[in-house]
Amino acid sequence: MKHLWIILLLAACASPSPEFLGAKRIDTQMNGRSYTVFFTEKRAQIIRLGYARRGEHAAIRADMIALIPQVTGCRLSEYSLQGDSGEMRGSIFCPKK
Repeated sequence: MKHLWIILLLAACASPSPEFLGAKRIDTQMNGRSYTVFFTEKRAQIIRLGYARRGEHAAIRADMIALIPQVTGCRLSEYSLQGDSGEMRGSIFCPKK
């Protein structure tokens, strides 16, 4: 039982892939689900936190695609997206300041 708590605790944490170490992190929610977004000037990664049942994945993927520009303020290149409803990453184009 003690090991189960450790596994559950680790499953609740979102860690960036090596490409996003040192990137800005924002935790957010959409439609009752929690996500973590990591982003740099040119790339973004979004991680879904929690379990998803069969049949929910298409809606989750759409939410993840919508969240990236909302959170980063940058345009997402959907052609560059890789991943699934658990984790996605792609290129972003940010307005010059």
